[in-house]
Amino acid sequence: MKLTVRTRLTLVYGGLFVLAGMVLLGVTYVLVQQRLPTAVAGEASFSRSETLTPDNGPGPQAVEKIITGTQDTALHTLLTQGLIALAVVSAAAIALGWLIAGRMLQPLHQITATARRIATAPDADRGLHERIALTGPTDEIKELADTFDVMLARLDHSFDGQRRFIASASHELRTPLTLNRTLLEVALTPDGVSEEVRQLGTTLLTINDRHGRLIDGLLLLAQSDRPVSERSYVDLADIVDHVAVSDTVKVIAEPAEAAVAGNPVLLERLVQNLVENGIRHNIPQNGWVRVRTGIRPDGWVILEVSNSGPAIPRYEVAGLFEPFHRYGKERLHSPGAGLGLSIVRAVAKAHGGQVTATARDEGGLIVTVLLPRAL
Repeated sequence: MKLTVRTRLTLVYGGLFVLAGMVLLGVTYVLVQQRLPTAVAGEASFSRSETLTPDNGPGPQAVEKIITGTQDTALHTLLTQGLIALAVVSAAAIALGWLIAGRMLQPLHQITATARRIATAPDADRGLHERIALTGPTDEIKELADTFDVMLARLDHSFDGQRRFIASASHELRTPLTLNRTLLEVALTPDGVSEEVRQLGTTLLTINDRHGRLIDGLLLLAQSDRPVSERSYVDLADIVDHVAVSDTVKVIAEPAEAAVAGNPVLLERLVQNLVENGIRHNIPQNGWVRVRTGIRPDGWVILEVSNSGPAIPRYEVAGLFEPFHRYGKERLHSPGAGLGLSIVRAVAKAHGGQVTATARDEGGLIVTVLLPRAL
């Protein structure tokens, strides 16, 4: 059984008190035992020489018996009464030690309660503004609380900076890309533009669009890698009906009721990224993508996206969820930014779920997302 700090402190205090009491009682017993025979023997010698005679009192043997009996009775009384007193005082000391230990540990309970509220907050970075603000003497516990408050302040400042960066980057990075696209489209509008210039402009527009997708993916990844605070009812089957379409690859949709509580925009992006990933990384001919949703017997909502495609070694699968990671030749030729599965994992984590991927023996992947069911 795991003992609490309060219990351990009480046992230590009580054990030391009982041990000290037993030592004190033992020392007292030995001192009284050594002193008692001398005092009684001297008094008895004086009595025998002055008052006791064969005619008027007991003899020497009877007096010795009386002395021995008196000594034994005194020592026995001292031992028994001392043990009783020690037991009563020890019980009172242990109870008092329990109360004092609880009082001394109260600041630690306050620190623990504050840390638990911050850790279990729906949006953890929003709860970092809370402080312990422990009052009392400047001791080790108050120094711990003050250090914890300083750490919270720095984390709060860091998260505020991150939010401001996302907001600024969303504007500052989109503006030049939009301006570049506008200038390129205007430059390519006249009919007299040479074929070389038109081809160059088309290439630059493609690069510009890729940079735009990269920026959108980075911003979404930064925003989705946090717990979702505002949730609404979302049925993944409706999202699958909407996004599971393609003109180049056969898409097999098997939507079934899969209700979750979350952010509709992020969940739609999760499904869309998986479908687009399955379509993009496929075989040139007779490729397919299968998307199905449902509820498992254990109550978890499941979204499974599988596809045909190139064979992927199993040791490469885990790395596909890392940002900017692509497998093999797709590192150079893929039009994506390499953030699709990273965003999927971040969105699933933000909704309290998880995502796994398995390589198919015939080629392609099976990506499975598990999310808590809406109550």
